[in-house]
Amino acid sequence: MNTVRLNITLPTSVNNDITRYAEELNEKKSHIIASALDMYFDYIDLKEAEKRLEANEPTLSLDEMRKELGL
Repeated sequence: MNTVRLNITLPTSVNNDITRYAEELNEKKSHIIASALDMYFDYIDLKEAEKRLEANEPTLSLDEMRKELGL
């Protein structure tokens, strides 16, 4: 996996939580943050899907998608 170094600013309380979890789980802080972001992105994906469903946007079945993509 490729990685990128970022400089971020967090509230002290969030940093304290990350540090505590990292120590408790014996993980690097960067792993805790990356895992949390992955879970948050999954949550955002779900919310976007729910929004599309509520808007009655057209959907494709798996077979229709494969046909459209030529698979």
